[in-house]
Amino acid sequence: MKIICVGMNYAEHNRELDKGFNAGERPVIFMKPDSALLKNRRPFFLPGDMGRIDYEAELVVRINKLGKSISEKFAMRYVDAVTVGIDFTARDMQEEARAKGLPWDLCKGFDNAAVLGDWVSLDRIFRNPDDLSFRLDIDGKTVQTGYTGDMIYSIPRIIEYVSSFCTLKTGDMIFTGTPAGVGPVSIDQHLQGFLGGQNVLDFHIR
Repeated sequence: MKIICVGMNYAEHNRELDKGFNAGERPVIFMKPDSALLKNRRPFFLPGDMGRIDYEAELVVRINKLGKSISEKFAMRYVDAVTVGIDFTARDMQEEARAKGLPWDLCKGFDNAAVLGDWVSLDRIFRNPDDLSFRLDIDGKTVQTGYTGDMIYSIPRIIEYVSSFCTLKTGDMIFTGTPAGVGPVSIDQHLQGFLGGQNVLDFHIR
């Protein structure tokens, strides 16, 4: 099982972090280890030695069959469900790594850094993948809203690109990028993610 992530896929988020990035370049892809997965609404325990930890809410898609070099035209045939997830980021570590031109795998791939909501079957959505909305609430206040139509790279394009390099397998998941509104988390906060109006993600920071 692979956890594949897309970086800098929303223009407003790129401006938020003051990172220039032009559509037309290749998608930015990174991966998290399976030990980063946190699901079933279990709490996230804030690491005490990694500095600031930021939430990044994202739409996540699940791959349902083996595929290699998948055409964008047929990419959604390889997806059976979607949900909302959190790509937790050790922001201080990431900024230090970027300043030195070093990889930032550890600031994205630490234990429990990929929080996963409850899957919703595409059969229950009946919507174009470029017309899905999601949001993140913290303690009852909306802090992020996202719309797949605002992505620089669409879900089918991401699948086409990733599968040209590595075979996608049943159970693989793709975090498709975060919209603007990211920020730090703190102990005792309550995070809830919504796909449309449905609560699919619900957990606490401990």
